[in-house]
Amino acid sequence: MSIDLTEETITAAVLQTFDGCADVRMRNIFKALVQHLHDFTREVRLTGEEWFTAVDFLERVGRISSPTRQEFVLLSDILGLSVLVDQINHGNGSATDSTLLGPFFVEGRPRARHGADISGDVPGMPLFFTGTVINSQGEPVAGAAVDTWHSDGDGYYDVQQADKLHGEPAMRALLTTDDDGRFWYRSIVPRYYPVPTDGPCGEILRAADRSPMRPEHIHFWFHAENHVPLVTMLFRADDPYLERDAVFGAKRSLVADFVQHEAGEKAPDGTVMTEPFQTVEWTFVLLTAEHG
Repeated sequence: MSIDLTEETITAAVLQTFDGCADVRMRNIFKALVQHLHDFTREVRLTGEEWFTAVDFLERVGRISSPTRQEFVLLSDILGLSVLVDQINHGNGSATDSTLLGPFFVEGRPRARHGADISGDVPGMPLFFTGTVINSQGEPVAGAAVDTWHSDGDGYYDVQQADKLHGEPAMRALLTTDDDGRFWYRSIVPRYYPVPTDGPCGEILRAADRSPMRPEHIHFWFHAENHVPLVTMLFRADDPYLERDAVFGAKRSLVADFVQHEAGEKAPDGTVMTEPFQTVEWTFVLLTAEHG
């Protein structure tokens, strides 16, 4: 390898350094990364000042990230990378469509029984969700682990209100489907909201004059033995931001009816409600592992 590298020879020199990598997949990925990164740099004629700005930006993305704020995930989301990866790996039509995980999933969620109120006593319009999990043959998937989480009626997740909620989880839970593949719970109606814009990712959105808004949705993550895991969301049909999701995650196949009910009507659990409430019902289809 020459020490007198030029704009034309530097790429080949760097690529050669990965030739001894025993992991073939790693070798191919890094070689492609270097090739595209160098080609991009030459194409836009990147200046030293722009390079420093980019490095500083990534450093600040890392600095603001935490176990409850995944700024790198948000960066991937607003650049469309998260959805692209999902489409490459789960672009099939035989199961419920998948979509991005988002930056607000956390491991520390409580287990909940069927019918439990998972709102964590956060005030809001009651929401009753009823779900059924089946396989692509229409058979119920019993014993599936169901993670669910969503925002409150002002568009905030529990991890964004740690002080207000004293660090307690709310509007999220881990449930298990029954023998009929069903799960159900009570919570509160979520709302559309802006992705966090007080960090480096917000700088990109403002510079591009892009909306930071996400449509109203509920997150789900399914795990079941002998089935392919599914990360998905359900979106409100009449949401004003459905067609312009800041992270490109909305899909027509995942649009659900959030049915409005008035006070005096019975909830799915038989309770006569003294206030208006909403209900959502949905059937989720998982791929069996041999089809994954």
